[in-house]
Amino acid sequence: MNLDFSQIVPYIPFILEGIWATLKFVSVSIVIGFILGTVLSLCKITNIPVLKWVADAYTSIFRGTPLILQLMIIYYAVPQLTGYNISAFLSAVLAFGLNSAAYISEIIRGGILAIDKGQTEAAEALGVPYKPMMLNIILPQAFKNILPAMMNEFITLTKESALVSTIGYLDIMRRAQIAGADLYRNFEALLFAGLIYWVMVYILTLLGRLMERRLRQSD
Repeated sequence: MNLDFSQIVPYIPFILEGIWATLKFVSVSIVIGFILGTVLSLCKITNIPVLKWVADAYTSIFRGTPLILQLMIIYYAVPQLTGYNISAFLSAVLAFGLNSAAYISEIIRGGILAIDKGQTEAAEALGVPYKPMMLNIILPQAFKNILPAMMNEFITLTKESALVSTIGYLDIMRRAQIAGADLYRNFEALLFAGLIYWVMVYILTLLGRLMERRLRQSD
């Protein structure tokens, strides 16, 4: 085997800088996905047919098409229609945020429906308005139940973030590709990138378990 990991040593700082670039857009994307996903989940359980239809249609479109296609449309097709160029970072945030919202909306909807109906009926009997009831009673319990699924979504986004290398965003994957092209040694650079992703996911997994443990202790 013709392997020489010593040659990528000078490129290690360059590749490691991609960690911040990756976490930056993934974190913003998950915040957008969480906020929009919460709104969509509330629309799905509402008694207003139009809102329910819009939320279901949104979820169907973003869950039924590849993420890389959505990324390409935002980065290449939208500028064609609008005449304005979109940066790679903004494209990544929009594509991942909008896509994540579809999945998060289903996670939150499931969490809300898992709450005992008696609590909703009790709140209504006490005259608690719908908005305070959802914000102060239902959603806090739902979020507690869906934490493992939310952490899994965050981990999935972190792994899928490598797709942004296709639009030239300097994430971990793109930097590893550049290093490999400069050295004509792709295996070592890509293996190092894989190690970084594994460490990131492992840390996120440990954080998720720690949060779950603390929530169980607070019961």
